[in-house]
Amino acid sequence: MPERLVVNTAVLLDGYRKMVLVRRFEEHAERSFRRGKIGGYLHLYTGQEAVATGVLAAAREDDVVFTGYRDHAHALLRGTDPNKVMAELYGKRTGVCRGKGGSMHLIDVARAFYGGYGIVGGHLPLAVGAAYALRAHGTDRVCLCFLGDGAMNTGAFHEAANLAGLWGREGLCPVVFIVENNQYGMGTSVPRASANPDLASRFDAYAIPRERCDGMDLEVVYEAARRIVAEVRRGGRPHAVEAVTYRFAAHGAADLFQPYRTKDEIETWRKRDPILLAEQRLRAAGLLDDAQAAEIAAWADRTVADAAAFADSSPPPPPEDLLTDVYGTPAGGEAAPRAPSEG
Repeated sequence: MPERLVVNTAVLLDGYRKMVLVRRFEEHAERSFRRGKIGGYLHLYTGQEAVATGVLAAAREDDVVFTGYRDHAHALLRGTDPNKVMAELYGKRTGVCRGKGGSMHLIDVARAFYGGYGIVGGHLPLAVGAAYALRAHGTDRVCLCFLGDGAMNTGAFHEAANLAGLWGREGLCPVVFIVENNQYGMGTSVPRASANPDLASRFDAYAIPRERCDGMDLEVVYEAARRIVAEVRRGGRPHAVEAVTYRFAAHGAADLFQPYRTKDEIETWRKRDPILLAEQRLRAAGLLDDAQAAEIAAWADRTVADAAAFADSSPPPPPEDLLTDVYGTPAGGEAAPRAPSEG
């Protein structure tokens, strides 16, 4: 059981509920993939729930969020309708991207959630540019940029970090880099792929303050994020945090045998399941009992079941949607190009 009891009971209890929902959503998504209801790729967040839950709990609703392709949890935690997220995974027209984006390309502009990117590291320059724009327009909004350990080996990471550090000198880049270090880039462990496995230290080269935290502990993540976000909002300088976590699920749904790690390793990490740690802490504080835990689990199951039923009953995108949301119409200009079949 965690030694420290919760400081902010409301945050922990709400976070526990949200983590249970994310876990049940991901479990159902994996089953749906196996049944052929979800096409393309599917990257699950199982085991990493405390990171996005804690960070987003410390952010404002108008703060901007970018993440990579393991993005279902971020969308749900940002407040996107679970029905629309599931429908997107199913490739249905009622999805958040009208069934065109799928698992890796979720987006909800109304909630300042800008994806969801399939290219490893491809979203990092976009997040830095968004952060610059936020401050250039005179706001105190912050950009939260989630990335995996694998993204730190891309050129885009170094380019984005350099510009963030440069613009940050003038207080013009309020971005928080959240490195979700889940120990593996696809099937390669961090020590085997990185000469310097202390990932947070890489930000030193770009004069960006950095730290590490326990990414399996919701309270620890929240407390770190609350402090960091407040400082970045105040000063407009970037900050980085490496949240050391672990994915219990395979890299992707097609990664069946996982020869790169042992079952014993996974079971050892399961003893620090973020949901288990939060539950233990809540029970120790007298804020959760068996009946309440069962009620939360039942609520999560109902929400996911409703989302699956919605996705099942939704129509697929019709052929005429092929070019919608692809080309824009310039103000006062001609209409967007028609599909070839329209003549």
